[in-house]
Amino acid sequence: MTKHINLNDSDIMTAKDAAYCWGKAPDYVRSALRSNPDRFPAGSVRTFTRQILVTREGMEAVTGHKQVKELPNK
Repeated sequence: MTKHINLNDSDIMTAKDAAYCWGKAPDYVRSALRSNPDRFPAGSVRTFTRQILVTREGMEAVTGHKQVKELPNK
């Protein structure tokens, strides 16, 4: 049975968007993933070619705090 994932879920975001929401540098997620991938809970981050998707749970685990700002409307 295939599990369907809602990619419109606001808890799933690009690494760049996540870094913005947590007040970090744009390459923060990529650097954290490269230097210490075990900090991300299982299933909270995924790389697709050059694009990284990360969940809210993953960012909270890596940064140690909740989201600090919202993305501007696109």
